[in-house]
Amino acid sequence: MGLKEKIKSNESLKKLVHWSIMIPKQARPRLWVKWFVNPFFHKKGKGARVRPRTRMDVVPWNKFELGIDSTIEDFSAINNGVGDVIIGDRTRIGLSNTIIGPVTIGNDVRLAQNITLSGLNHNYEDVSLPIHVQGVYTSPIIVEDDCWIGANVVVVAGVTIGKHSIVAAGCIVTKNIPPFSVAVGNPARVIKTYNPETKTWEKV
Repeated sequence: MGLKEKIKSNESLKKLVHWSIMIPKQARPRLWVKWFVNPFFHKKGKGARVRPRTRMDVVPWNKFELGIDSTIEDFSAINNGVGDVIIGDRTRIGLSNTIIGPVTIGNDVRLAQNITLSGLNHNYEDVSLPIHVQGVYTSPIIVEDDCWIGANVVVVAGVTIGKHSIVAAGCIVTKNIPPFSVAVGNPARVIKTYNPETKTWEKV
């Protein structure tokens, strides 16, 4: 049995390790994890940049990857506490974005400002308990290659945005967006798709 499995199988040890890594009652790692673990544990491609005012709530038990020549701009927040956050090559995460795993973002993607992608949801079914003590469940978000997502978009857990799609500013994306589509509105709906036969974007 490996170290990870031993920790998971021993509740007391699991709590101790969690306490040593995370600040109690907060969803952020201790400074020693940020300084001495994350820079060596997580994959960062050549030319990748995380701006200094970004909040990196990144822990070692899930993946965080930032691809070649990709950038996370200031005032963004990245959290892989409950799922991997994987960002491809030449991708730009704009100002004040929030990304909560599990989230996978492809290559050559552009995210504008104030976008939220959260693969996490809170359980709420037991009305005798506060929601925050009922745990969470996750469903992965996938943004495929070459997408452009406008400002103030929210993408909910479980959604896939297909390759070379555009999501207009202000959308709430609750369902999958097919590849080569333009989506607008709340909830987001597809209004155009690319026709490879005519090589034009056509209204739906």
